[in-house]
Amino acid sequence: MAGSTIGNLFRVTTFGESHGEGLGVVVDGAPAGVELDEEYIQEVLDRRKPGNNPFATKRNEADKVHILSGVFEGVTTGTPIGMVIYNEDQHSKDYSGIMNVMRPGHADYGYKVKYGIRDYRGGGRASGRETASRVAAGAVAKKILGCLGVTVSAYTKSIGNIEIDYSRFDLAFAYEDPTVMPDREAAMAAGEFLEKCIKDSDSAGGVVECIVKGVPAGVGEPVFGKLDAELSRALMSIGAVKAVEIGDGVAVTGRYGSENNDSFFTRGDSVYKASNHAGGILGGISDGTDIIVRAHFKPTPSISKEQETINEKGENVRIKIKGRHDPIVVPRAVVVSESMVAITVLDAIMINAVSKIDKLKLTLE
Repeated sequence: MAGSTIGNLFRVTTFGESHGEGLGVVVDGAPAGVELDEEYIQEVLDRRKPGNNPFATKRNEADKVHILSGVFEGVTTGTPIGMVIYNEDQHSKDYSGIMNVMRPGHADYGYKVKYGIRDYRGGGRASGRETASRVAAGAVAKKILGCLGVTVSAYTKSIGNIEIDYSRFDLAFAYEDPTVMPDREAAMAAGEFLEKCIKDSDSAGGVVECIVKGVPAGVGEPVFGKLDAELSRALMSIGAVKAVEIGDGVAVTGRYGSENNDSFFTRGDSVYKASNHAGGILGGISDGTDIIVRAHFKPTPSISKEQETINEKGENVRIKIKGRHDPIVVPRAVVVSESMVAITVLDAIMINAVSKIDKLKLTLE
């Protein structure tokens, strides 16, 4: 299977299936000398793991990460970092009733047509569980970015039609609430909405917003390697994402250029912008302001309502999907989105390190 690797200088390759022995990731390109241990990676993974959120699947996985290589005495060695997360609570029998049925909203049909075989136990590689590997790699990327003074923070912007109010923005609260919304009032309303979804055997979608601070101007490759294009590619690779916005996104289509352009000005030796409609990226290159990106997630396709579909023989059938599924993926997808952004931004910064001869000369001093 192609397509399991992302990145150029900071390369991430994931492997494993939802109901296999486990999941893993190989991170190549991490520089030597970065303090890194399982405890830190585990803290990041715990934000994604199932079983500890009323609006998440009841699958009880510890998601215990094991570093296999690339770290010695708590410091990266510069060699590939291998990590594995073993599956412990997979209930494959939950899927026996749909082994020959194409679930609506899932990748079942595409996998069967493409490969002639599919892992019906939770979707195999198409399962949201695959994202645990991404989060482990994202933890490494975030650790390295921290050494460079760059921070990546994501949160839930909306659930269904309930959006946060930025006048009540509280990021610390978001990481304490099961909705991961940085707005107490919106979180309460969203919680009630999701309880109704659960009662109605249905699901909901939402939006994750991510802000990157500390990236200097000049990061990103023009034309095909644009920073916003790479961020979009990375986020769209998450299974449930159906759209990505940079900055004000689709809202700019209804404006005049005079309204949408971000004016530059100087204060001392520094360059600033009067606004940030562009989301910190112009011409595919960072402009030194906050990078703002949003990922739009579809409702969880696994619902217990009866649905119409087909089986592998092409016959029309009706199904009710059993098992343990999230009524919404957004809260757990916050750290997944954050990880994909961190991986992409770090790779772009590393590429930018050789964009000028002066920078290259510094590596020999």
